[in-house]
Amino acid sequence: MSEPVLLVLALVAAIALAVLSRRLQLPYPIVFIVAGTLLAFVPGLPPVNISPDWIFLAVLPPLLFSAGWTTDWVIFRSNLRPILQLAIGLVIITTLAVAGLAPRLIPGLSLASAFALGAIVSPTDAIAATATFARFAIPRRIVAIVEGEGLVNDATALVIYGFAVAAARSAAFSLTGAAESFVIVAVGGVAVGLAVAWCVEFISRKLAKHDLSDALIDNLLLIGAPYFAYLTGQAVHVSGILSVAIAGIALSRRSSVVYSPQTRLVGLSVWTLWIYVLNAFIFLAIGLQLRTFVHSGQFFPLLPAGLAIAALVIAVRFLWVFPVAWASRLIPSVRRKDPMPPAGALALIGWTGMRGIVSLAAAIALPNGFPYRETIVFVTFVVIFVTLVGQGLTLDPILRILRLQEEGTDRNRELQIRLKALDAGLKRIGEMDGEIQDSHIRSDLDRLRAEYESRIAHLRDPAASRDHDDSPTSDVHTYAEREALRAERNAVMYLRDGGEIPDEAFRRIQYDLDLAESRLV
Repeated sequence: MSEPVLLVLALVAAIALAVLSRRLQLPYPIVFIVAGTLLAFVPGLPPVNISPDWIFLAVLPPLLFSAGWTTDWVIFRSNLRPILQLAIGLVIITTLAVAGLAPRLIPGLSLASAFALGAIVSPTDAIAATATFARFAIPRRIVAIVEGEGLVNDATALVIYGFAVAAARSAAFSLTGAAESFVIVAVGGVAVGLAVAWCVEFISRKLAKHDLSDALIDNLLLIGAPYFAYLTGQAVHVSGILSVAIAGIALSRRSSVVYSPQTRLVGLSVWTLWIYVLNAFIFLAIGLQLRTFVHSGQFFPLLPAGLAIAALVIAVRFLWVFPVAWASRLIPSVRRKDPMPPAGALALIGWTGMRGIVSLAAAIALPNGFPYRETIVFVTFVVIFVTLVGQGLTLDPILRILRLQEEGTDRNRELQIRLKALDAGLKRIGEMDGEIQDSHIRSDLDRLRAEYESRIAHLRDPAASRDHDDSPTSDVHTYAEREALRAERNAVMYLRDGGEIPDEAFRRIQYDLDLAESRLV
């Protein structure tokens, strides 16, 4: 079964599984991987062969770009220390732990192959985390740390992975070379991502300046951006994965001033559907990879080793999170700025180490003839299944046990933000009123002012009336309303850039403003 055929089947399966996911109130990655696994046991189906190039190039860039786009940069930056502790330190420790245990469980497994396995299963997956967290009310900081870890840790793991593969071929390994390579790959990946974001913005602005762009053209550029970032990163031998994530973060931060409301509204619909289909494809593919082992008779003999390594990566994460969080607070400056978090928050971070697409792609990408290649692929599948399905399904009861939930003040905070935005729009109307003497124009402004005052009153008291004058609007009224909406947008952007509101709330408010402004065009 080839990749295009599997993609078509994923489209068909996505409909039924989306309904099932909604019916069962489960994160859709879990439903898809379980469905793929069950299909692996159905007799008579053709074998599934997925090229790693197809995953790394066709599937991974848009998924990572989307994850970067929704990353809250302010929270990401403020939590960079714990993110890097997980993305670098934990990946290295997990790789060492797996490399130490795997040869004992799999007789004949060489040290280089064991290191390759460790590097493959050590990075958590930002895509799996984002899709799983969408169903739960989890504190924003925990979401930011886990998703940020998933965006960054691939660079660490893939550097170790590359050296392990090279060592298996030549029996040579240099710790100094690996460290230098990691710095070059990571820093280079960030630089390429920023450069690609700048290029895309530059082209978009030039097209808009010459009236050559619209929502379709802008979104075609954005769809091409992750592929361009990945290919550029790979071409200059830095982290293409990190390049894609950084490009997504950078373009997301600039999208409010670069793109029109129509572009953002069209892009939201296009990307939501596209990302869902790609997730359906990849998580079905993860489950179907099991088919080869079911028919070869290797499933049950290798299952204990896979389960043991899955348990190991979960245990290592717990053993890392708590001591490192405590040790960090021994530094006075860190302790003052960031006191020790609750044990429940650390436990949740320890429990949310889900693996996914990058691990699968790295395992499949092992060259033919690599020692114990098929065994590594199977163990990787088991680790993905256990961490994604096992930890994902238990997330809800764990949240109840730990009594962790999203900050209760978020709703009130968003209400205050909307009020500040409306106040900014009302102020802009007052400024225009002071510039105009014509009584007919002033009547249009008075009507718009009354609409804003009614909306403010309704937000402060939902029982308040929201009756508006439905008479036809004039050009002056339309112009004034557009100016007021832009004042609202600028006010919300100022709060977002200052770190006073989360990106998630900003995007919700921006969506409403985009709808209102699109109505005026």
